[in-house]
Amino acid sequence: MSQRIGASEIRNVAAGIERQQVMDIVRGATFVGTLLLGWISLHPFVSLGDMQIGDVSTGNELATYAMFGALSVLTVALAMRNDARGLATLLSPAFVLFGAWVLVTVVLSFDPTTSIRRCSLTTCVVAVTAALMLLPRSQQELMHWFTIAALTLLAICYLGILLAPDLSIHLATDPLEPGLAGNWRGTFGHKNQAAAIMVMVLFLGVYIIRSGLWMSGAAITALASLFLLYSAGKSSLTLCFAVLLLTSVTSLIRSFWLRAIILLTPLVLLNLLSVGTVMFESLAGISKLLPFDSTFTGRTDIWAFALQSLQARLLTGYGFASFWGSSAIQNLPEGKEWASFAAHSHNGYLDTALGMGVPGLLLLILVLVILPLRNFQRAEEGGNNGPLAMMLLRIWLFGLYLSAMESFFLDRSDPLWFTFLMAVFGLHYLARFRARA
Repeated sequence: MSQRIGASEIRNVAAGIERQQVMDIVRGATFVGTLLLGWISLHPFVSLGDMQIGDVSTGNELATYAMFGALSVLTVALAMRNDARGLATLLSPAFVLFGAWVLVTVVLSFDPTTSIRRCSLTTCVVAVTAALMLLPRSQQELMHWFTIAALTLLAICYLGILLAPDLSIHLATDPLEPGLAGNWRGTFGHKNQAAAIMVMVLFLGVYIIRSGLWMSGAAITALASLFLLYSAGKSSLTLCFAVLLLTSVTSLIRSFWLRAIILLTPLVLLNLLSVGTVMFESLAGISKLLPFDSTFTGRTDIWAFALQSLQARLLTGYGFASFWGSSAIQNLPEGKEWASFAAHSHNGYLDTALGMGVPGLLLLILVLVILPLRNFQRAEEGGNNGPLAMMLLRIWLFGLYLSAMESFFLDRSDPLWFTFLMAVFGLHYLARFRARA
């Protein structure tokens, strides 16, 4: 009898170990696969030769919606099984209030159909990124999964350069921006996006080196740096150095307010010397004295148009992601016809106000600017002040700075938004739970 009980117990233990091994594979494959989908998308290596002026995305990509919808269910289910407490912490007043205001702007949208469609995909992406950072059981697992994903992305990008250069490098025959000929873009649709993602991957490489995987981390850092240089993303390259410098200085400081001043003052200056030059003549005069073009190749016209349009709907905006490329833009005067073809204003903060009004912008600043920095401070005070926290801080800070030049906040499955969100949620969890070694 005792022998039968012993054999049964051994079989149960063996079955439990096997199930655990299967779940480990499922968690790892889900993390790596989802991260690669967020970076590469379902439509990599897009041909730019057929694109024409006015090709503005409506977000009506059924396969992308279906994929992220399914992944949101899978990742949330795995996170609930693995760490339900972590998901529960997302029901904070700030997140709930921000989500509620998003729904208000969808209901009051100038174009409700577009807002509902785009908001549904954005919601799925938020759910995926929120759950994804809860899948690894330890920092070791997370490091290995990030390593696999980063090396895979770099391999695909470099293979594209070697095997399909016409789909991986900007060409002189591209109808929209022939002046970018020779700049690398890899799997991405534009060299600016490629450069920004490579900066984020570079930060991953530094993190992996500091975590102990020297060879893999060095390879990721070197390959991402080379791709960044050949993409000719000057803004991303400059911001990369700025972020590395400022975060290194910040690591020597313990005061939250001093850290906030050091890290957020450049963000304020970037917005003042760009969009601010359209609002205040004094700032425009200062920008002309600078040794560089703070309008980022002449974006003052689009900022002026966006600000003028915003004045009519300061409270609620035009509705979630429903201004550019929609019927909200009509009766344009002569010389402003280009506005009906613009995809965004090249400023994430301005586009947020256009979509969700000034209250929406203030809530976004609370949720995406103030709270993540506060979470980094809390994480450090709680003992989570290692390479992982610094890597998340760098990706977050780079995203904030870049949003003064580009517009990816709340932009559905945009790879920059996807990666930025992972950093935001990662800092949120590190502030509340001790990371397992």
